[in-house]
Amino acid sequence: MIIRRFYDDPLAQASYLIGCGREGVAIVIDPNRDVAPYVEAAAAERLRITHVTETHIHADFLSGARDLARITGATLHLSAEGGRDWQYAYAAHDGARLLRDGDVMLVGNVRIAAVHTPGHTPEHLSFLVTDTAAADQPIGIVTGDFVFVGDVGRPDLLERAARVEGTMEASARTLFRSLRKFTQYPDWLQVWPGHGAGSACGKGLSAVPHSTVGYERRFNWAFGVEAEDAFVQAVLEGQPEPPTYFATMKRLNRDGPAPYDPARAPERVTRAQLADAKRAQAFVLDTRRADAFAAGHVPGSISVPLNRSFTSYAGWVVPYDRDVVLIAQDDGAAREAVRALAMIGVDQVAGWASAGVVDEWRKEGGPLGVVAQVDAADLAAALAADTSAVVDVRGRAEWDESRIAGAPNIPFGLIGDRADELPAAGTVVLQCQSGSRSGIAASVLLARGVKNVANLAGGIEEWERAGLPVERGVPASR
Repeated sequence: MIIRRFYDDPLAQASYLIGCGREGVAIVIDPNRDVAPYVEAAAAERLRITHVTETHIHADFLSGARDLARITGATLHLSAEGGRDWQYAYAAHDGARLLRDGDVMLVGNVRIAAVHTPGHTPEHLSFLVTDTAAADQPIGIVTGDFVFVGDVGRPDLLERAARVEGTMEASARTLFRSLRKFTQYPDWLQVWPGHGAGSACGKGLSAVPHSTVGYERRFNWAFGVEAEDAFVQAVLEGQPEPPTYFATMKRLNRDGPAPYDPARAPERVTRAQLADAKRAQAFVLDTRRADAFAAGHVPGSISVPLNRSFTSYAGWVVPYDRDVVLIAQDDGAAREAVRALAMIGVDQVAGWASAGVVDEWRKEGGPLGVVAQVDAADLAAALAADTSAVVDVRGRAEWDESRIAGAPNIPFGLIGDRADELPAAGTVVLQCQSGSRSGIAASVLLARGVKNVANLAGGIEEWERAGLPVERGVPASR
């Protein structure tokens, strides 16, 4: 048996190629939209991809299962579990084989058995993998978003992201029962999860790439909670806010992702063309470093620096119904940003401008926007003088743990829609953990015409390093 794990860092997402070397065939589980690495890996191993499947209808990235099956001629296998409301709308059109609990796929001498593991989503499947040439019992289980290393899949996304009201508690109870069945597997069974640290599909995922059933049973918090009611409370508490793009991903992955063209490269645009695009209501996304954006940017542009968090942060603020024009450091950065956006279905990138366009704008188009930076000592003095107010733009669970006294909480990805909740007088200083999310939030408010906005440089980390006090624990008013 041949197994290859693929990991996309910006998505914190794992997918798997499992092959039979003797028969020269393979299956790919949970491919993301950039399918070239799977095709290349299969060719390198002299394998033909004959099966493509996925554990569930994903919320955090656009699936590549449909594209990969089309490109390779493989049979697409999709879950038929979960009831009428959670079926793949394109399954019949694409000739997919529908999988139910206990169904088996034979990939040469490798046996892949589907196990219905609902809770994260109603249709969720895991896959038991047996190398029948060497053993009569499975070696591992691909768990998708069911069991992670150190955590389990969150059961609240149907309600909080897909807006299916009243499903959180029922899903949590379903997840509890699925986990009880999971404990029946032998300790030595390897666990191959779908995500690692940094994913919003859980609240405490480890960066360790794989585990075993025995290890998780002993050290994963979810298996230490024996009472169902206590588990429901624990698994729902402290979950991060789901990015706004999750709802769109659910819909696109259910109805059928559009084909992806990795060779597509948007044209470079001039300052004048950028100005025309702005007048046509294009969304201008500045991917330069946060400090460069703060020092000077094209007015109305939104800052999301091109780093490891780019995809998830961009998913909070980039619309799906407008053209997008990028400002990027260079051609390589522009291509990287285009690919990252495509992974979450943002295909409407109409062009890109180099970093030099900012200086050109200053010379020919008028003054640049800036994000004022405030240090911890100056903020403390301004708060004491009542000339500034601070707003914490971290997640609610982070705010519950510790916060600057008196700081209300508006998560950065929601601040544009909740601008009317900002303090009315003085300068509004935005604060996150280190200054990155608050920089994005500041750009959103500035683009919406909110004038007196500043960023706490270094965030609450710098505040605490300066010896300034914080409140800790869940506030009594919650």
